[in-house]
Amino acid sequence: MEQHFQLTDVEFNEQFTNCSLNPELFSHEAHLRLGWINIKNLGLKKGEENIQKQLQNFVIHVGAHDKYNKTVTIVAMKILNHFMQQSKTDNFKDFINENSKLKDNFKQLIANHYSNDIFKSEKAKTVFLEPDLIPFD
Repeated sequence: MEQHFQLTDVEFNEQFTNCSLNPELFSHEAHLRLGWINIKNLGLKKGEENIQKQLQNFVIHVGAHDKYNKTVTIVAMKILNHFMQQSKTDNFKDFINENSKLKDNFKQLIANHYSNDIFKSEKAKTVFLEPDLIPFD
């Protein structure tokens, strides 16, 4: 079990928002958890807006501003929302266990929508690039 689970959703979100979360706790799974919390609390559209602000503040705080990728962030939220709409669970731990491909095969989920590697695209870091293979609902 990852260490971010030692925090409640409220504690995790607050610590991330105020940049007091230990950066070592911010794994891929923790990133997904932050997205899940945002969608659960704010809905997809407002959640997308909020997580972008949270991530931009956090990467600046930890000196990793070059790590932020707007396209990956928005795509992750759209993919999370898709799986959340099909889920019956109300907590992230059960959700991620139910949808392990979000952790284990995330890049492939994105590759279903994009022919290019948005993780390496400089443009994708600052502008949302629409998918060129399969659009999001």
